[in-house]
Amino acid sequence: MKFSRSLKSSSHSVPSPDGQHIATLLSSLVHIRAVRSPEVVNVIKLPQDFAGPILGFQWSPSSRLLLIAGPEQVRVVSALDSSFHAAIRTASVPGTKPAYVGFGASDAEVCVISSYGLKFSLFDLTSSRAAEINTPKVFSPSSASRCFSFRPQTRHLALLSRVSGKDLISIHSYPTRELQRSWAPDTIDAQGITWSPDGRWLVVWESAAQGHKVIFYTSDGHLFKTWSGPANPSLEDRYYAIGAGVKALQLSADARFLAVGDCSRSVCIFNMASVTETMRLRHPKSVASTETLQVWQEQIGVSQTGPVMHTFLRTTQVISPAPRLQDNSEPVSGCAAISFDPTSALVATRLEDSPGTVWIWDLEAAELRAVLLFHGNISVLSWHPHVAETLLIRCEGEQYNGIVFVWDPLSEGPRSVDFSQHLPGLKTSGKPRASWLGSGMASGPSLFFSDAQHYVLGCLIELDEVAPPWASHHSPEPSYAAETREESPLELVPAEQDGPDRARAVEDDDDDYSELEDTFVHKR
Repeated sequence: MKFSRSLKSSSHSVPSPDGQHIATLLSSLVHIRAVRSPEVVNVIKLPQDFAGPILGFQWSPSSRLLLIAGPEQVRVVSALDSSFHAAIRTASVPGTKPAYVGFGASDAEVCVISSYGLKFSLFDLTSSRAAEINTPKVFSPSSASRCFSFRPQTRHLALLSRVSGKDLISIHSYPTRELQRSWAPDTIDAQGITWSPDGRWLVVWESAAQGHKVIFYTSDGHLFKTWSGPANPSLEDRYYAIGAGVKALQLSADARFLAVGDCSRSVCIFNMASVTETMRLRHPKSVASTETLQVWQEQIGVSQTGPVMHTFLRTTQVISPAPRLQDNSEPVSGCAAISFDPTSALVATRLEDSPGTVWIWDLEAAELRAVLLFHGNISVLSWHPHVAETLLIRCEGEQYNGIVFVWDPLSEGPRSVDFSQHLPGLKTSGKPRASWLGSGMASGPSLFFSDAQHYVLGCLIELDEVAPPWASHHSPEPSYAAETREESPLELVPAEQDGPDRARAVEDDDDDYSELEDTFVHKR
């Protein structure tokens, strides 16, 4: 494992989707650093009227633009130069904030869901136009993204809304967002809507309180199939039909499979080519290592002089996963998380009643391949987006503040990676975050770890002759002299060329930067 030096960070620090840059919001400045060279390649200064807490800090899908959202306005800026910047004024009730802000189907589209789910607004940054749709079905800011989905390739919008006490699905064209079709699904309280990654199917699922129901529509909105649970449940699941319904639903990235978890210990797997249930993965209450099943249990070693050591021992006897420590809250059960690896060969699951256990299944054989037992509750399960069978795991608790775990089928259990040893003071501050870095590096899978003050990059390589991404190349100095600012139909000042002074950016000195001008402003 090779690490970069620690660099200044904040609670708003995110890597670009292509893994080439890191954007960090520091007070009223946004610093852009190149991964291959830790120098600051661009500094963006936010205007003085941009106030309030940051509600959104996001890269565009192409890694070209950045979105910074506050309670009353949204700024979209070019990340590496001054070629584009725009402002959107969001109408909101004083004291409230939007339920959701983010990029839409492309770099040129921004979605805003107003507080209480009153309106779903789509802003076209190219034409300076906005489209509004009333009453999107929003339960909370954390679930707002489940009420809409963009179809791959064609970029059609499918929206779940609530009108006169009934669910309504509508499909809108791109980029005008004109209504093409709408209908009322056979649901009482639908919880979400999503397109399959290949755009063939539109999937809607019912509330768990209303039983098992997943509805499949064709791409043009015609009903294809309704699933109401397994047709022939086992004896252990004889009360399946009257139990709580869909709790978790996940499509594989290649659109081959759909996994549906409910409040039982089973997960149903669908073959999306024919939209048929092909297998059920049932989590056993006790496990033991075999030739085809690895069971690894975490061992925590405490040292007075060094860091806490997290190692894993392969169990040789039958063991039961640790149950959830009950408090005054109501008991919970069922599947809490489902995640497919990029090849759909493996799927990882986590149950509510054993939150410190990861179950890894082989879909081709429909068998359990590995069980990973941790002492803390698992908060993150994330497969590398392009490297097959490589899983990132994060746990909750003080003993895991600077620790992440990486697992693959050939490793001797999960491998702990301690980022705190590469931070100032050898400890983290604030809430740590960890994710995969980019879409794949030539030198190997890389990790991004950040707390409230610093971030560190790590590369999963061992060979000395292989250089990590941040040591393999040096990014050239950004050139601003030949770049012009993009104009929009509402441009009130002519586009200007930025002089060489823009390139003299330094991290702690922002006197040379002027405030962003609005390319256009949407007002209610």
